[in-house]
Amino acid sequence: MNGIEPAVTPSGTGCVECLDAGGWWVHLRRWAQCGHIGCCDTSPMQHATAHFHETGHPMIQTYEPGEDWFWNYETDKGFIGPELAPPRHHPVDQPAPSPAGAVPVDWQDHIH
Repeated sequence: MNGIEPAVTPSGTGCVECLDAGGWWVHLRRWAQCGHIGCCDTSPMQHATAHFHETGHPMIQTYEPGEDWFWNYETDKGFIGPELAPPRHHPVDQPAPSPAGAVPVDWQDHIH
């Protein structure tokens, strides 16, 4: 499928941009083409959508434990896609929101 490279591994266990900037996220998304991990649109910085606008990579998969759905930014629709290279989610013991120590006490006032 165009925009999905099943053999590409994830870039890490958290949102690359949030970790670089000392930020935090609510949930994580994995780019099916390049493996980039970004934060969801509920998160303050919405790095997953920003990555789509910067690169044109159209497909993400949830990077949350127990979930396996994909989203196509071009069609604005969800779908079930192929199995991607492991790991398929962030560590199970990683809290949401995350990372620990960076999430403000009033985090719910900062989400979209």
